[in-house]
Amino acid sequence: MPTLAAIDPLATAQILTQNAPPPGFETGVAFPEVDANLGALAGGRYSVYLEFEGVFSRTTRATSATTTAEVAFAQVGSTRHVQVQTAGELLGRPDNTFEAVRLGPDAYLVQNGLCIAGGADASTAANLGAGALVGGVKQAVPAGIKATLNGEEAFKYTFSTADLNLPNIRLGAEGLMESTGGELWVAPAHNTVVRFYLNLEVTNAIIFDRQLPVTGQVIIRYDLYDIGVAPNITVPFGC
Repeated sequence: MPTLAAIDPLATAQILTQNAPPPGFETGVAFPEVDANLGALAGGRYSVYLEFEGVFSRTTRATSATTTAEVAFAQVGSTRHVQVQTAGELLGRPDNTFEAVRLGPDAYLVQNGLCIAGGADASTAANLGAGALVGGVKQAVPAGIKATLNGEEAFKYTFSTADLNLPNIRLGAEGLMESTGGELWVAPAHNTVVRFYLNLEVTNAIIFDRQLPVTGQVIIRYDLYDIGVAPNITVPFGC
């Protein structure tokens, strides 16, 4: 008599097969920077959010930090529009907001009501990307889940804490880092990440290159929208 197939594993295998990513994406992906390959798109926009809430390590002194960025880009004319807001005592400075624009070789930076046209600061701000803020994942494997996210057919991938690339978080002495929830969604049609969500618990971590280590929770959110849509980007108001 042939061995009967186990019903539960068989059903799981069927679901995984039905939701398997296309060739080239079926075994795994690597996006050490979540905004990789955006240069191949005609345009789009994305949002980035990074938050820390906790204490300075080995103390009860609370501290926090948040960074939010909204970026729009178009390849025709090599244009970018960047808006950034930062807040929190951990950053060691008052709440900060700036807007930067790149129009081909020209860059503009608006901060504290003043406009800077050209120069290294304006260029750096206008070229700020999600990869520099939240990094990405060095290796991820398919989760067998397909969905339409942000208007694109996307496939979910999972990863371990060891697979993370986080440029603004590094561990100090006896530091620990553990993912308490994370997901990477990739749109194979564009070879881009459309969503990267991560929750972390950190101990004795150095965040944003601050001198004192902290312990607490890190939340990261990245979403890509309007793939292929070139926004209208102009000189910022006040310049």
